[in-house]
Amino acid sequence: MELGIGMFGDLTLDGENHKFQSPKERLSEMQEQVKLAEEVGLDSFVLGEHHRPDYAVSSTEIVLAALASVTNNIKLASGVTVLSSADPVKVYQDYLTLDLISNNRAEIIAGRGSFTESFPLFGYDLKDYNELYEEKLNLLLKLNNEETITWQGKFRPSLNEQTVYPRPERKLPIWIAVGGTPQSVERAARLGLPIMFAIIGGMPRQFKPLVEFYKEQYLEHGHDINKMQIGVHSHTFVCNSLEELLDNYYPGYAAQMDRIGATRGWLPYSKQQFLHGLSPDGALYMGDPSEVTDKILETIEMFGLTRYIAHVDVGGPTHKQLMKTIEMFGEKVVPQIRKAMEV
Repeated sequence: MELGIGMFGDLTLDGENHKFQSPKERLSEMQEQVKLAEEVGLDSFVLGEHHRPDYAVSSTEIVLAALASVTNNIKLASGVTVLSSADPVKVYQDYLTLDLISNNRAEIIAGRGSFTESFPLFGYDLKDYNELYEEKLNLLLKLNNEETITWQGKFRPSLNEQTVYPRPERKLPIWIAVGGTPQSVERAARLGLPIMFAIIGGMPRQFKPLVEFYKEQYLEHGHDINKMQIGVHSHTFVCNSLEELLDNYYPGYAAQMDRIGATRGWLPYSKQQFLHGLSPDGALYMGDPSEVTDKILETIEMFGLTRYIAHVDVGGPTHKQLMKTIEMFGEKVVPQIRKAMEV
C-alpha cells in the first residue's frame, strides 16, 4: 500500500486585494512542501497539468525535475498528463529524462483531462477528444515497450524506424487516470495498466461497480493479478477540528469550486455540499487525523487499493496550511493506516 500527496499548484488568493499569489512564489513553496512530504515518509508526489490563471503548473515534467533535485526517494508522477493534447513522443522523452535525473522515480499518470484549455492552446479540436486519446495512448505505450518505432496514425506525423533518445534504464510506470467512464476502465484493464480513480464528488461507494469491472476485465484479458494496481486520488485535508476546517479551509475550497463551476454551468458551491462531502458517505477526506484515517482505511478495504493519493491544495491553501496538513498526514494518518494494514 502506497500513500502520497497530490497537487495542482493552486494559487493562493489574497482576499483583500483579489489577486493570486505569483506562480514563482507558489513553485518555490512547492519545493519545501515536497521535501517535507519525503521527510515524513510519504511514497509519492503527484502533480497535475493546467493552463489557467488560477494554477501555477502547466509543464509538470519541468516542475517534477526541479523537485527531483531536492528529494531522494519519493516517487514523482504527473497527475494527469493530458495526453490528448500532447505529443506522446515528447511526453515519453521528457519523462524518461526525468526518470534518469531522479534515479528511476518518475511515473506517468495519463488521462484525457477534465479541463479542456489545452486543446485550443495546442491546436486540437474537442470533437476529436476520444479519438485523440486512444491514438496517443497507443503510441505512448508502443514507445515504452519498443526501442525502434514504426507507427502511423491520424493526428501525428508517422514514425519510420525511429528511436527516442536518451534511452531509459527501465520501462516507465504508466497509469491510466479515470473519472468514472466504463470505456476508460475497460481500456486500462484490457491493456493491463494500473488505474487511478479520481473520486472528487458524490459517494466513493458509487465507484465500487467500476472497480469490480476493472478487476474482472483485467483477469479476463490474462493479466497477472499480482501486478494489479488500483489507486484513488481524492480531495484531502488534515487539520485539528471541524471548526478549523470550516473557518480556514472551506472558503478557499468553495471559491475554487465556483471558479471551475462558472465554466461548466454548476450551481454555486454550498456549505451543505461541503458538509455532505465530509460525512462518512462523502468523497471529501477531510477533518482531524482519526476521521481522515478511518475514511481512507474504509476506501482501501472497499476497493482493494494499492495506492491512495491525498490531493491537498484545492482552493490554494496558504504555504503554512499546506505544510501543516502534509505534516499531519505523514505523521498521524499514514502511520495509523500502515499499522492497520499489518493486522
